[in-house]
Amino acid sequence: MIQRFMNGKLYPLFVPLISVVLGLFFGALIMLAGGYHPILAYQSIFESVFLQPYYTGETIRTMIPLVLSGLAVAFAFRTGLFNIGVEGQLLAGWFVSVAAAILCDGWPKILLLPLSILAGAAAGAVWGLIPGFLKARFKVHEVISTIMMNYIALYTTNYLIKHYLYTEGERTPTIPDAASLASATLSHLTQGSRLHWGFIVALLAGLLMWFILWQTTRGYELRAVGFSPDAAGYAGMNVGRNILLSMTFSGMFAGLAGAMEGLGTYQYMMINPAFVGIGFSGIAVALLGMNTSLGVFLAGALFATLQTGGLTMQSEAGVPIELINIVIALIIFLVGSSYIIQLVLNRLAKRGEKR
Repeated sequence: MIQRFMNGKLYPLFVPLISVVLGLFFGALIMLAGGYHPILAYQSIFESVFLQPYYTGETIRTMIPLVLSGLAVAFAFRTGLFNIGVEGQLLAGWFVSVAAAILCDGWPKILLLPLSILAGAAAGAVWGLIPGFLKARFKVHEVISTIMMNYIALYTTNYLIKHYLYTEGERTPTIPDAASLASATLSHLTQGSRLHWGFIVALLAGLLMWFILWQTTRGYELRAVGFSPDAAGYAGMNVGRNILLSMTFSGMFAGLAGAMEGLGTYQYMMINPAFVGIGFSGIAVALLGMNTSLGVFLAGALFATLQTGGLTMQSEAGVPIELINIVIALIIFLVGSSYIIQLVLNRLAKRGEKR
């Protein structure tokens, strides 16, 4: 029976699901060991996120860049590449989208808002294209080059803000209203949250990734190169060109994530003393989401729920916010160690066959 389940269509969904359940379970054990009440903690998260409009709005807002970062990582994964540079591509998209909005102040909203969003996407795409070119032309491993590009993006954006777009508060000026994704209607519906129209961009991005990879000839080539570059090259596919396209599309999604922060959540970009962490969280979101558009949305929703609900867990249940970070880390660890779950299931299946 176990073997039949492992060969079924639902089995790929089982590993991330059990990883989440085990992560929450081990997190509860840690809470008990620390003298806290895990049921009350998880209850406070559920009630705040699903029953209080403000936290519902904040959860969706938190989910937007997580989903877009997850799509960036997942797109590269699907094509056999490991894009660790989503953080830097996000920062590049964030800065360029805000800069475009400020420099083109006075344009009508129907032009300025799409321009600012596309500028952020283009900046992320260029930042992804560079390591893609190094990989395709000089065989430089994308993990090394993208990590280095993260630091270049962090310090370059800080320099540009400080010397060209600086205002009080260690940040850029606020973008004009014509370039803003903020919505008074959405904020009112969610009792003052920072929910903005960026969730529509995230939905469209998810559909775009699905369409490119699964409904186009180019997507088939990208996935074929990911499975086996040598076989794809033997079949007549241009491996180098597909690597460039993969990293460019991946960077585009990351740039959109940054644009959503700059045009939606904050309305400006601050000088960052360290990485914001959203791009790195996208790796976990993509892994938990099995590198699919729908899976990334579900994983992004889970991580956003834990992050937002963790605030109320601290205030209402008295549980430190660090414990939620431990729960998230446990889930990531279990997803990354999914082969252990598969090993256990294989052994159980063999025992069932012997009987």
